[in-house]
Amino acid sequence: MTVGPESPGQRVRRLAGIRIGRFAQDPPRPLEQLRLPAPLPLPSRPPSILLVTPSLNQGEFVGRTIRSVLDQHYPALTYRIQDGGSTDATHGIVRSFEGELCLRIEPDSGQADAINRGFSPAGDAEVLAWLNADDLLLPGALSHVAAMFDRHPEIDMLYGDRLIVDSRDRVIGRWILPDHDATLTKWIDYVPQETMFWRRRAWEAIGERLDSTLHFAMDWDLVLRMQAAGCTIRHIPRLLGAFRVHEAQKTQADYARAGKHEIRAMRERHWRGLKVPFAHVAHLRYLYQHRRADSLSREQYGFQADPSDLQGTP
Repeated sequence: MTVGPESPGQRVRRLAGIRIGRFAQDPPRPLEQLRLPAPLPLPSRPPSILLVTPSLNQGEFVGRTIRSVLDQHYPALTYRIQDGGSTDATHGIVRSFEGELCLRIEPDSGQADAINRGFSPAGDAEVLAWLNADDLLLPGALSHVAAMFDRHPEIDMLYGDRLIVDSRDRVIGRWILPDHDATLTKWIDYVPQETMFWRRRAWEAIGERLDSTLHFAMDWDLVLRMQAAGCTIRHIPRLLGAFRVHEAQKTQADYARAGKHEIRAMRERHWRGLKVPFAHVAHLRYLYQHRRADSLSREQYGFQADPSDLQGTP
C-alpha cells in the first residue's frame, strides 16, 4: 500500500529494530548490490507450475513483473496474465511477450475473482502461485521452490522472505521471517504473498477458490483455510520475491475502510477459542525471533547493519 506518515506503532517498531509490518525502511539501494545465493539445483523432473498475474492498469510495472518471471527460465511453467480490462499500455506490453505467456482479458469483480479466473482451469499444474502485476520474483525463485517441494513431499505450502522495492526497483527494506507459526497466523498475517507457492492437493482441499468477497485479506484467508484443512505449511529462509511500494497502490484510506474490517473478520473466523493475551505474548516472541533471523541474514545477503541489531548474535 502507499506509505504515509509514520504511525506511533511503526515508530516503535523502527526503534526496536522490527522490520516486518513496515515498508519504507532504508535509503534506496540497487537490487544488484545484494548477494543472492544460488538456488538449489532443479530436480530431474521439475514439477509443473501455474503462475497467474492479475492485472488492471499496471502498465508502468507489468513488463518488469513479467520479465522477472520469464527470466527464471523454468522449464515447466505455465504463465497467465489475467487482465480485467486495462485502459493504459498494459495490453501492448503483455503482447510483446507473445508466445511466452497467455493473456486473458475479461471483466472481473475484483482481484480475488481475477485470480480465480486465472487459475481455471488448472490443467496438469502440480504447484500454483500468483504474482501481482507490480511485484517481482527474485532470481532463482522457481528453481528453489521446485527443489524444496521435491525434497520435502510432506510440505503442502511454502513461502520465503521478501524484499521491499520502490518504483525504480531499488531495495528500500526487507522482511526476514522466522519459522512459520500456525497459531499466531490466526491473529496476524506476516506471510509475504508474492513468495507463496502451494501444491495442487492443497488447492483442491480448500475448494480451488479464493474468497472473492475479500479485497485485502484473500491471501491470509488462503493460508488459514489451508491450515484448517490440515495442510503442512513451512517458511523457507530464502529471499523469493519483492513487494513494490508506489503511489498507485491501494491507499491507506482504502485499508482503513475495508482492510481493518477484513482483519476483524479473519480473526472472528479463525481465532476461535483462543484468548487475546495469548496472541500478544505469541506476537512478541515471534517479533524477537524475526529480529534474530534478520540479524543473521546480514552477512548472507550483504545487508548493512542496523544500530538496533541484536548484540552478540553470531
